[in-house]
Amino acid sequence: MLNSRVPLVLAVAGAVALAGCQTTNPYTGEQQTSKTTIGASIGALAGAVLGAATGKDAKDRRKRALIGAGIGGITGAGVGAYMDAQEAKLREKLKGTGVSVSRNGDNIVLNMPGNITFQTGSADLNANFYKVLDGVGIVVEEYNKTLIVIEGHTDNVGSDESNQSLSERRAASVGQYLMGKGVNGQRVLTAGFGESRPVASNDTDAGRSQNRRVEVRLEPITQS
Repeated sequence: MLNSRVPLVLAVAGAVALAGCQTTNPYTGEQQTSKTTIGASIGALAGAVLGAATGKDAKDRRKRALIGAGIGGITGAGVGAYMDAQEAKLREKLKGTGVSVSRNGDNIVLNMPGNITFQTGSADLNANFYKVLDGVGIVVEEYNKTLIVIEGHTDNVGSDESNQSLSERRAASVGQYLMGKGVNGQRVLTAGFGESRPVASNDTDAGRSQNRRVEVRLEPITQS
């Protein structure tokens, strides 16, 4: 029996499959048109259901569903080149913003510290953070063969329970903003870790500001 996420997967698959999609080849810069037919639409829907049903975990299911819906995946040696190009664009867009861009294998990690993202105890995005997320949104829309994993973190002010909830809401705020800018919601996964993963001491204001952060990890959607 398929899980409750399948109707959403089907909706996304239908939207992708029933329209002629204009995409940009990241390597040549050329526009490519996908001419879908009724048969192709049915195939995409079936592929999305299969992906949602057979994935090993949430991320794997999501990647399989996206591939099944016709988004497509990156293959072979193209993975590294694709992520290299995306990393370069992100570094260009985020230069001087306070957001760090790092690479972990084929994954790209964006660390968004509390001094530009949220005030203490709040999940409301700082107004000066909108422009930063706008830049991220532009890049991840162009490089759409990536899963966007958004993780919220807090300092240690408050109870464990409230910080866990706050971290989840912070991740959701970033995810909702990106989706509001046109990023496919099926690419977005959010999670909160409360105060359990500090990157600095909570004994100082500066350290708490670093811990009050959101990390965005971009993972390639690969296809064998």
